[in-house]
Amino acid sequence: MNILVINCGSSSLKFQLIDMDNESVQAKGLCERIGSDGSRIVYTPAGKDKIAIESPMPTHTEAIKLVLDCLTGAKDGVIRDLSAIDAVGHRVVHGGEKFAASTIINDDVIKTIEECNELAPLHNPANLIGINVCSSLMPNVPQVAVFDTAFHQTMPPKAYLYGLPLKAYKEYKIRRYGFHGTSHRFVSLHVAKFLGKPVESLKTIVCHLGNGASICAVDGGKSIDTSMGFTPLAGLVMGTRSGDIDPAILEFYANKENISLAEAVRVLNKESGLAGLTGGMSDCRDLEAGYDAGNQDCINAMEIFCYDVAKYIGAYAASLNGVDDIVFTAGIGENSAFVRSKVCSYLGYLGVTLDEKKNSERGDDRIISTPDSKVTVCVIPTNEELMIARDTKELIGK
Repeated sequence: MNILVINCGSSSLKFQLIDMDNESVQAKGLCERIGSDGSRIVYTPAGKDKIAIESPMPTHTEAIKLVLDCLTGAKDGVIRDLSAIDAVGHRVVHGGEKFAASTIINDDVIKTIEECNELAPLHNPANLIGINVCSSLMPNVPQVAVFDTAFHQTMPPKAYLYGLPLKAYKEYKIRRYGFHGTSHRFVSLHVAKFLGKPVESLKTIVCHLGNGASICAVDGGKSIDTSMGFTPLAGLVMGTRSGDIDPAILEFYANKENISLAEAVRVLNKESGLAGLTGGMSDCRDLEAGYDAGNQDCINAMEIFCYDVAKYIGAYAASLNGVDDIVFTAGIGENSAFVRSKVCSYLGYLGVTLDEKKNSERGDDRIISTPDSKVTVCVIPTNEELMIARDTKELIGK
């Protein structure tokens, strides 16, 4: 059973074709610079080298057509024709309060996703384009929407309501939604399997640390709190996002810079965070090198980032009333021994003891805490595409 997983961004498209009989990736790739000059697809069939093809992609329609051409190509294709695709799973960023789980796409679902566009104006419209194009090119193939926000719909009101006039929530649906839900769900389920324990028995804190970063408190497999909020801007200091700030700063900064409120929000999203603190550096590898070289801006940025993560872990240990395991995942979480070590250095009060040798090693699923650590600390690579494919398989029932 082959499932095509599609993740449409505003100017990009990531994809994987997964054989769900053994959950192996048959091919994967990325379409870049859609709608701009220099657009190209980077395509990797299983067992072969990457292939880069420059091709005009004015819209996502051309991008998806190119993806399908690559998958069915005579030389490097991995399926004979489109009939070999049994279903398509789409990442959809925002489901609002409408979707607490993945769902088969129909006209009503598309309409409801459209109603959530104002909550994710840069992402949901692009996700919908991918859905509509696939419907047009593969009209008889079932499609499934998997929402970034759905996993967090189990949060209680004490976690998702803001201290605003109640009208803000009741009329405008301003509340904490959280994001990275597909990753948090995959990791919290996978770590339970890895540790050989029922997910219902675990209090887990998942640290999804990448250019975008968020922490999630998972109690018995359910999200009870998460660091991102109404938008992905809230929570941790990130690659280019500010994370939590005093909201009054926004007006003060806009007045000082003589810019609009919208422009100030753009600065918080695109020019802040680690990049803002260092004059443009947001890659953790560069920041670590700067830290080691004694660059004070890099030192400050990395200290702030790790301190932020540790503070949220502490807060969520309180929310959970204890913690069994802490899991690091995503680009930084999986690859930066420095960040993991620095974060865990704050967690002695929880009984966390890190095995620095294991922490410095690379690999897939692994425990990096000592046997006598009161909290098990793990590294688990995330796999959002596989989570989307699993949901799709389950819903279409093949």
